[in-house]
Amino acid sequence: MTMAPRRPVNPYLVLVAAILLPGTGQVLNRQPVRGLIFLFFMLLLGGFTLKTAAADVSLVGKFAGGIFVYAMAVFDAYRHARIRAELWHFATKTGSQSA
Repeated sequence: MTMAPRRPVNPYLVLVAAILLPGTGQVLNRQPVRGLIFLFFMLLLGGFTLKTAAADVSLVGKFAGGIFVYAMAVFDAYRHARIRAELWHFATKTGSQSA
């Protein structure tokens, strides 16, 4: 007897969580280490661009490295959530047909 895989978190909920707090999307996708890595690099590159940007650069420009990693983390969390949801739907659909 095989157990059905656990239902993944709704991808839109993962997207909202990832937008509000960096790294939480990966945690909801059961990838907490990946979330910590994104958070680390967001802080690292944000701090690096803050220190290396010229004085006349805007605030967004000063944190451009961190903002870039933040955007990548949001995209990554949503993409993984969509993949997990589709795989779950496929597995439950084929599992119910074969039983």
